[in-house]
Amino acid sequence: MQVQLPGAQPFPPQDADAVLAGLDPEQRAVATALSGPVCVLAGAGTGKTRAITHRIAYGVRSGVMQPQRVLAVTFTARAAGEMRGRLRELGAEGVQARTFHSAALRQLQYFWPRVVGGELPRLLERKVQLVAEAAARCRLRLERTELRDLTSEIEWAKVTQTVPEDYPAAARKAGREAPRDPAEIRQVYKVYEELKRDRGVIDFEDVLLLAVGVLEDRAEVAEQVRAQYQHFVVDEYQDVSPLQQRLLDLWLGPRSSLCVVGDASQTIYSFTGATPAYLLGFREKHPDATVVKLVRDYRSTPQVVHLANGLLAQARGRAAAGRLELVSQREPGPDPVYTEYQDEPAEAEGTARKVQALLAAGVRASEIAVLFRINGQSAVYEQALADLGIAYQLRGAERFFERPEIREAGMLLRGAARGSSDPLLDGAPESLAEQVRAVLSTRGFTSQPPTGSGAVRERWESLAALVRLGEEFEAAQRAVGLPADLSAYVTELDARAAAQHAPAVEGVTLASLHSAKGLEWDAVFLVGLTEGMLPITYAKTDEQIEEERRLLYVGVTRARAHLGLSWALSRSPGGRASRLPSRFLDGLRPGTPARGVRSAGRGPGTAGEGAAVRRGRAPLKCRVCGRVLTEAVERKLRRCESCPSELDEGLYERLRDWRAEQARTQSLPAYCVFTDATLIAIAEDAPGSVAELAGIAGVGRAKLDKYGAAVLSLCRGESPDASVPVEGPPEEPDESDDIPDLWDEKDTGANSPEK
Repeated sequence: MQVQLPGAQPFPPQDADAVLAGLDPEQRAVATALSGPVCVLAGAGTGKTRAITHRIAYGVRSGVMQPQRVLAVTFTARAAGEMRGRLRELGAEGVQARTFHSAALRQLQYFWPRVVGGELPRLLERKVQLVAEAAARCRLRLERTELRDLTSEIEWAKVTQTVPEDYPAAARKAGREAPRDPAEIRQVYKVYEELKRDRGVIDFEDVLLLAVGVLEDRAEVAEQVRAQYQHFVVDEYQDVSPLQQRLLDLWLGPRSSLCVVGDASQTIYSFTGATPAYLLGFREKHPDATVVKLVRDYRSTPQVVHLANGLLAQARGRAAAGRLELVSQREPGPDPVYTEYQDEPAEAEGTARKVQALLAAGVRASEIAVLFRINGQSAVYEQALADLGIAYQLRGAERFFERPEIREAGMLLRGAARGSSDPLLDGAPESLAEQVRAVLSTRGFTSQPPTGSGAVRERWESLAALVRLGEEFEAAQRAVGLPADLSAYVTELDARAAAQHAPAVEGVTLASLHSAKGLEWDAVFLVGLTEGMLPITYAKTDEQIEEERRLLYVGVTRARAHLGLSWALSRSPGGRASRLPSRFLDGLRPGTPARGVRSAGRGPGTAGEGAAVRRGRAPLKCRVCGRVLTEAVERKLRRCESCPSELDEGLYERLRDWRAEQARTQSLPAYCVFTDATLIAIAEDAPGSVAELAGIAGVGRAKLDKYGAAVLSLCRGESPDASVPVEGPPEEPDESDDIPDLWDEKDTGANSPEK
């Protein structure tokens, strides 16, 4: 059950002072800061939406703000709808609460006929088809995932205000992992823009670009907008892009009536162009700004908050410097549970059983979520839940009111509502929910869910949500003495569709960590927490690694009381158990020591460029716990076998593939190139220089000369130089290769100890 924020009160409040009733001291400070620039640093679960909506309502009710002169902007239609609802409850009707795109589009539609002439070009709702056509004209054949990634890359270029010609240089500077050759993306981007112009259409990014262009080119338009909106509130300010900030500056003009709200520790959309730089630099830009920090967490138990704080305590970088230490306001709850599984199916089945136990304990299915790093991980959890007969819903899929079954149901319900003599309702009971169920039954809907998972189950869950909404709507209408017939219900559906206010599907939520932002549940399971998945393999720079940490932080702070964290040692049953738990859990899960933050591309304790290549014979200590190492394998790894590893799984696999090719080319056993333990040590340290590579046991001078360049290329994520291997007989082991390896691969393929 969600904890109630302090001071619940009847709505709407009677006067301005009543708006402030029940706010905590920091929220009250936000609500009463009505002049000048205001920056609210709000941690997860601290009631930021409550604070800013009460600020707007207090400003309106006290006469400082006129509601029609206030523009509140956020990033999703759902968040804007929630804000409008709260403002209406507080007696502040008339305030505009919109997304950046919605506000810009509305202004364009109004001013376009005057400043350009004619109707605004048609909005292209799905650009992927046009991007596919542009790619085809460039003679590129793209897989569906490549097409999606290329489309996202074009979106990033546009929100960072990068024209096609400048894309390759901009992508390099930003450290982008381009899905194709940058020159190819530049060409597709260019052709895509030409196709839009030829067909007279614009995309969502164009809406912002055109709004900026109109406001910059036409001073009278800018003045009219500034006269209309005199007070601005921006939610989730850590997620603004350079283009959105440019538009905001044009809306604001020389005035300072701006309130921004955000949390740099929840910046997880930098791949779309979002940056926390504007939030972190707000005080520099506005030296006279009022800054308020919200740290009282009303969402999560002390146990969840403790884990969240511990996770951020290990963070580095500019965003981490402004992290907030949350203080839970709830009663204690259960400790987070860490679980290791042998393989992914076992992890999914184990998670499903834990979900089943929570349901048996009385937790509603809609208050449980399973969150993963990428959408491709969902299938095994869908199946595991379906096998136990547990209803679920996929978040981030098609919008509820745009689903084919919902569109069809809407038409059927409208037809049935036109007259009580409709044959669909013959013999139907008086209950509204039963009438809805009778209409939907003509398309195969039944009271019991179908067995199995997939599209059939998803369709049933969608229709079941309409039936439950009928029950809730009927109860709410009768409570205030209003009719609850089918006609009124259809009107409610239409209003919800217009506001994208979807009814809750009574099922366990399956969602990616990115799509879970802004949501919360009583119980959250964070699954697949392995190196290579979180942080994801392609997160290479320190900045990218830190964003992955923030993504896990967002996942942790979605939980109110129950939190499970799990990982699997291998992908498939019987597979090699080579995976490691995410480095972000080090020092947090019981029995693991905290480690120094691993720098991308650098291992801990490595030597400088000018260090001697040879190693001394001083006692070697574990780099994690400090114990003196005596076992051969441990000395090669420079850590106890039981101590946590920082293995880069992707790098390790690349090294193994490269070693196999070297062994084949030179007709050598694989261990004569490098032993398994040496490869693991390289994949853990990810050396970035010759000296750092030489600091790894098993890499002597001869092997350094022979293989060093290729290994360093692999560590940088590049293809090794094919000319590096030197033809010739097997070399004699040097001093650094005299440590026997229990995992040496012999030419027979066996993994027996070296004799």
